[in-house]
Amino acid sequence: MSFNLASPSNILSPYIKQYWSIDSCIHQKNVHTQRIVPNGLMELIFYLEDKPESSDKNKSISDRSLITGQQRSFYDLKITGKMSLFSVIFQPAGLSVFFDIPSDQFFDLNIPLRHILGKQVDELEAKLFEANSFSGKIKVIENFLLHRLHKAQKKFQLERINSSIEIINLKRGNVKIDELASDACLCRKQFERIFSEYIGTSPKQFLKIVRFQNAISKKAKKKNLNLTELTYACGYYDQSHMTNDFQKLSGLSPKLYFASCDAFSDYFQ
Repeated sequence: MSFNLASPSNILSPYIKQYWSIDSCIHQKNVHTQRIVPNGLMELIFYLEDKPESSDKNKSISDRSLITGQQRSFYDLKITGKMSLFSVIFQPAGLSVFFDIPSDQFFDLNIPLRHILGKQVDELEAKLFEANSFSGKIKVIENFLLHRLHKAQKKFQLERINSSIEIINLKRGNVKIDELASDACLCRKQFERIFSEYIGTSPKQFLKIVRFQNAISKKAKKKNLNLTELTYACGYYDQSHMTNDFQKLSGLSPKLYFASCDAFSDYFQ
């Protein structure tokens, strides 16, 4: 199995968090199940070989090129055969710069890129397939994204929402929505609408995901933290509050999650 990770060019770094790829081959009789949990980030994923099977019909892998929206909860991917995946992980508001579609239209869905770009996808997929290296694929996708960035309309709300994201990150999700709305000089209803349009989910759901990702990140850094210490370090009211969020987002209690899953946060990496 080969795994690659890279940062975007400087011009795209405000909108793209990272690129990653994985190539592996699973014996025909074997099945690998991967649990996917909400991470607060939207992705553009290209399956260049066999496609996995999703446990959630709303997130079916129906095409080779998909935009994955913000998630409501967890789902599982059953992986067999030859896996060759290349992915673009966007910054929280990054997707909105490249596609003139409100990001909340992707919520809890995997949407084929073909539904948005039509036959243009064929050329993009062919170029990615022909690129014989990770760096080559990055060059192909950056050319594509830079073209989309050039064509994209300027969104005057982007800086306002990015400022809210900075506050959320600084406070690790422990901030009131009314405070965020006030800082953005918006009433709460306006803020919730604009936030969802750019981030792809409601502020309430996003804050829950960021707290969850923060708990994973803290546990990764301090493996000896017990659950009580983790609860209060992450700003949960009590342990039942943290357990409830973990159950909704991962399908597992914190104890089972850390026993069976890698303590790795995509959001706070």
